[in-house]
Amino acid sequence: MYLEPTFTSLSEDIMDNVFDLTHKQCKPCEVGTPPLTQDEIITLMKQLDDWVQYNQLIGKTFEFKNYYQTMAFVNVVAWISHREDHHPDLKVSYNRCQIEYSTHAINGLSENDFICAAKVDAFFKI
Repeated sequence: MYLEPTFTSLSEDIMDNVFDLTHKQCKPCEVGTPPLTQDEIITLMKQLDDWVQYNQLIGKTFEFKNYYQTMAFVNVVAWISHREDHHPDLKVSYNRCQIEYSTHAINGLSENDFICAAKVDAFFKI
């Protein structure tokens, strides 16, 4: 008899598609929705390349050869943000773009932050 494994420490919604963040769509997050637990954050962080968690956000700095490439990347981030209706804080300089995601409506991290971060990572690898 085969028994399905269970993951009691993580919500089913997170575990259902933890390895498929780039194929998910952000869902509206309403006030009162609980932020992710630290266990959920740790699991989702494993799906991202070199992102760091600090306070109630995740962030990463991307580096480029020149300003033109940096701005092209910023425009892609804007496109992803518009499609997902989930917007990061950006700090842009000549050859760097620092991205920080947090879900302000819940004062913490939601799956939306990780979905967008994964999509940004996927583009950056192209």
